[in-house]
Amino acid sequence: MTVPRKTRKLPPELARHAREFLAGGKTPVPPRLAATVMLLRDTPRGPEVYLLRRTLGMAFAGGMYAYPGGGVDPRDTGQPEQSWAGPDTAWWAARLDCAESAARGLVCAAVRETFEESGVLLAGPTPNTVVPDTTGEDWEADRAALVARELAFRDFLDRRGLVLRTDLLGAWARWITPEFEPRRYDTYFFVAALPEGQRTRHVAGEADAVVWLRPADALARVAAGEMSMLPPTAVTLEELSAYPTVADVLAAAPGRKITPVVPRATVTGDEVWLEILGEAP
Repeated sequence: MTVPRKTRKLPPELARHAREFLAGGKTPVPPRLAATVMLLRDTPRGPEVYLLRRTLGMAFAGGMYAYPGGGVDPRDTGQPEQSWAGPDTAWWAARLDCAESAARGLVCAAVRETFEESGVLLAGPTPNTVVPDTTGEDWEADRAALVARELAFRDFLDRRGLVLRTDLLGAWARWITPEFEPRRYDTYFFVAALPEGQRTRHVAGEADAVVWLRPADALARVAAGEMSMLPPTAVTLEELSAYPTVADVLAAAPGRKITPVVPRATVTGDEVWLEILGEAP
């Protein structure tokens, strides 16, 4: 059964989009398939998650904190399965409840975008290993080429003799941007642990700040007005805050239903609220 999970008051700009849409005469923009990864690491005080602040000039969610991620590149769907280690395309299609081509693109995009936006690469020379370090100049040149779409991710892996570690990803959630938004995404959320030996780095581009925070601390900063983020980020942080270790998060992922969460706008007097719908717990 689908029930309202939460309501959140929309900020003025989003409220304006919602009012214009609800007034009629507008057709929803088809959502673009996307993937994002909640990258986690353990600390003595509990797991921390990697967040980046999108630059103010970004057309979507500018100035807001989010996880590494982005749209599926058409070339992602052509990732050859022989370069995968872990669950195959058919398994991921069943897990994500989508076509095999979409599943291939989502998994590839999740790993590619994480490398592009954090420098962390969920791939290794064998099915049981992960590259230990990705901070050299040659790695940075390849990362920049991927960002510029001058290099396909499959060619990057092939040239370096790497296999994509699909077993390091856990499917967590799926959110579809509300119909009133001018830019919409059908985004699948994944969880992954920071590989041993690797470290994140602030790379120039779509983000102007990065931070590792415990989910509860990030939410406290949002409540204090020190950070801003879209509802999917805030809700998934609330979910992550319930787990004492990264291993617990990863263990919980297989049991989660990957059903769409579809926020919708409602008007109450002078205020516009976002009603977040999803599967009843």
